[in-house]
Amino acid sequence: MEKVVIIGSGCAGLTAALYTARANLKPLVLTGKQPGGLLTTTTIVENYPGFPEGVDGFELMNRLQKQAERFGARVKFGVVESADLSQEPFLLTVDGETVQTETIIIASGAGHKHLGLESEHKLENKGVTYCATCDGALPIFRNKPLVVVGGGDSACEEAMYLTRFGSEVYLIHRRDKLRASKIMAERALAHAKIKPVWDSVITDVLDVKLDKVTGVRVKNLKTEQESVIDCAGVFVAIGHTPNTQIFRGVIDMDEVGYIIPRRGSATNVPGVFVAGDCSDRVYRQAVTAAGLGCAAAIDAERFLAARNE
Repeated sequence: MEKVVIIGSGCAGLTAALYTARANLKPLVLTGKQPGGLLTTTTIVENYPGFPEGVDGFELMNRLQKQAERFGARVKFGVVESADLSQEPFLLTVDGETVQTETIIIASGAGHKHLGLESEHKLENKGVTYCATCDGALPIFRNKPLVVVGGGDSACEEAMYLTRFGSEVYLIHRRDKLRASKIMAERALAHAKIKPVWDSVITDVLDVKLDKVTGVRVKNLKTEQESVIDCAGVFVAIGHTPNTQIFRGVIDMDEVGYIIPRRGSATNVPGVFVAGDCSDRVYRQAVTAAGLGCAAAIDAERFLAARNE
């Protein structure tokens, strides 16, 4: 019987592990398919406090895991296939085996939606990225033309942010107007550096042979015409998918799948808490995920303490 099982091993999950381990709860961390979470897919992280020179994303998560393990956290590679929250203790099926636990912290994160192009995949971290706030300030993007794909608030925010670094920002959207809120759309389109490319999709990211982004091939959906836009970076901002499918119908979540906490980090199921990107559709930063992981750990610790009084 576990006291705390943490689902996910990104910033939220490992910070929750650190705090619950220091509270002597001996947490079990289940890594999921991507140990270390999305941060391990970025190269240099320049905006995590305490690293003035920046830190490699994989290295940061490795350090955080070692820190949690030092206090007694156990990190196990495993994917939660199903969860029975209808009884106590809760029952998790992890790679075919059953794990019983008094509390659960869901820190399963969210995955970036991709364009689905082979060239996109091959040039990931070589000019293709999914977070302007994380990567926009990198030297490879400075004073170069950049591309943002998307039409929502996130895409507009990414484009606005990138105007600080890029020489110009092409905002490519498959429709003839943005989906973003009126104020965000107006702000983005009014900026001198942002150039909208309407009714268009990217059909290829160039240049895999050079092992870096040099441009994109774009197709106009109305005219069927193709053209090439030269750029040093492609920022894909077409949304996220929270990794919460196994809790659908049991844990309260919005229409997209982001978990909605009730009070603090507590969900609608007593003893189940949430932290990080699977409940955060606004900030999605490493430092905010870590803070939410800390909050969930404290809430879980207090829940167990009250139960055992």
